[in-house]
Amino acid sequence: MISREQLLDGLNWRYATKQFDPARKISDADWSALEQALILTPSSFGLQPWNFVVVTDPAIREKLVPVSWGQRQPADCSHFVVFAIKKNFGIEDINALLDRTVEVRGGERAKLDAYGDLMIGDLINGPRSKWIQEWMARQAYIALGNFMTSAALLGIDTCPMEGLDPVKYDEILGLPARGLATVVACPAGYRAVSDKYALLPKVRFAPEKLITRI
Repeated sequence: MISREQLLDGLNWRYATKQFDPARKISDADWSALEQALILTPSSFGLQPWNFVVVTDPAIREKLVPVSWGQRQPADCSHFVVFAIKKNFGIEDINALLDRTVEVRGGERAKLDAYGDLMIGDLINGPRSKWIQEWMARQAYIALGNFMTSAALLGIDTCPMEGLDPVKYDEILGLPARGLATVVACPAGYRAVSDKYALLPKVRFAPEKLITRI
């Protein structure tokens, strides 16, 4: 475990990096740890309704620049992650989780049927089924936050990117064929020394405006 000081130092150090140093690359060991952090992200019911698309091909990353409001981060960063969700979430996804649970923890599959029925009643047949895509997008943002915090604690820069055309991203990355849809993206790497935003103080409201104690 890290200290409170290390946690706050890391969060104060991080910022939405506008310019990455293309010459600096994340080590294989650090990137492996960040991928594991993505996998360990919590999700509602533990369903993990996402796919983390790590774009490594330089040519593809250049294609993403014009559909990212012209921002250079997708091409200049060390690693670029697109957070995608499933377009047709269904009962088979719930069954996949239950099967995986038995595989990892053991026990009888039949004993999980009630839990499966609960999820089906909520997400497939219940009121939430009408906005299931929004529900999955919210799950993806949990993963995004976890990724950014994990990176900061390793001294790795990130920048959450909503400034993109998700339909164009899907086309360029071939996601429709895989039943996936882009939600948000996040470049990771190391800040360029010329990025003026690195030294600007954070603008945050006072705690009393953001925290309510009841």
